[in-house]
Amino acid sequence: MTTFWIFIAIVVLISLALIWIPHFRQKKLLEAGETEVRKKTNLELFNERLATLEREHSEGLLDEQEFDSLKKELEISLLQDMKQAKDETLEVSTKPRGLLWPSLMSVAVLGLAGYAYYHLGAYQEVETVKASPADPHAGMTPEQLMAKRVEMLEAAVQSQPDDSQAWFSLGHAYISAGEYDKAVQAFDKVMDLVGVHAELLGPKATALYYKAGQQMIPIVQSLIDQSLKLDPKDPSTLLLVGMNAFYTADYQKAIDSWQIILDSDRNDVDRAALIDAVNTAKMRMQGDTTAMPNDATHNKLKQEQPAENTAATQSASAGKVTVQVSVAPELAAKVSSTDMVFVFARPTEGPSVPVAATKVSAKALPVTVTLDDSTNMGGNVKLSDTKAVEIIAVLSKHGNVKPQTGDLQGKIASVDVGGNGSLVLDTEVK
Repeated sequence: MTTFWIFIAIVVLISLALIWIPHFRQKKLLEAGETEVRKKTNLELFNERLATLEREHSEGLLDEQEFDSLKKELEISLLQDMKQAKDETLEVSTKPRGLLWPSLMSVAVLGLAGYAYYHLGAYQEVETVKASPADPHAGMTPEQLMAKRVEMLEAAVQSQPDDSQAWFSLGHAYISAGEYDKAVQAFDKVMDLVGVHAELLGPKATALYYKAGQQMIPIVQSLIDQSLKLDPKDPSTLLLVGMNAFYTADYQKAIDSWQIILDSDRNDVDRAALIDAVNTAKMRMQGDTTAMPNDATHNKLKQEQPAENTAATQSASAGKVTVQVSVAPELAAKVSSTDMVFVFARPTEGPSVPVAATKVSAKALPVTVTLDDSTNMGGNVKLSDTKAVEIIAVLSKHGNVKPQTGDLQGKIASVDVGGNGSLVLDTEVK
């Protein structure tokens, strides 16, 4: 019986602590709790959606174009999740609460504890606990959950059309849902309400960037320039600049953009995700530099490399494939600086599913890319787990992995993992 009373006392003390501690630290604790819940929810949705896409892709329910399009949506969500806290210009101050609410909660806890002991203490009369009501969102797909969120936010702005924070959240929800025109309208509405701010121009530029198929069109660049003029350290704008630089193989620019955010000591960004992105860009840049032809500096370093480092270098390269991509001279005139080159590898044995992929700007051609486990497509099979792979490259004029009329493509039938090859874009898709 003593153990039972100790247990009751501990539960009551913990309950009272959970009520009163937030009273004295209410604003800081509420913001931290809201941020953590949002982060966990977004991570769960991201992981669930990614697993669904991979399964549907491997089962043939999605073609490469659909898979790439849906994956872009996940990239948007992931980048937007880096900005965890609401902007100060849109924040509504929280009024301190009085003693009434925690006092009522304390009385309720004590009353509930007494009620539970009185009824549950009669062990012979314990009945089967009734099942709690089913989760109203159970069984819904990520798309349905997103549609539900958009619907709720639309209802919110309809009931309170002057709520700038609701419009701001709706704009981000529209981006995640792929409704870029509506996202732009939402951010324009926020600017009508609170004025032009860098943290609004950045998301608007992001929506237009993805609407243009991840192309840095003039209006996007103009918004970026305007935003950075207002705030050179705005995270939303620098995230976009870094992301575009990464996709166009300008890894140093991507690193510089993301490093500005890290050096700003802001607490409203996902620093771990940014550090991981910077490290990935450094790996890509080192891979390109190591294999870059006509690089006198690299050749000098290679000549001066101690002999004892050779084994370590070979071990580090065992799980990757280095590919030099170029375009056939007779097709060079058909390459535009706005084209994108997609390079991916798939095993020569077993399921024909890409195990690694990357993309670079066509203006970087000829270019050397490195495929390894860091460029994994998210499936269970990694590049390092395979012995040989087929390398396929598509120079796309439409921003899609699936070749279309006018695109250029080339392939290498087989390359051993740990080796390298030379791929020429020598076929025009008719």
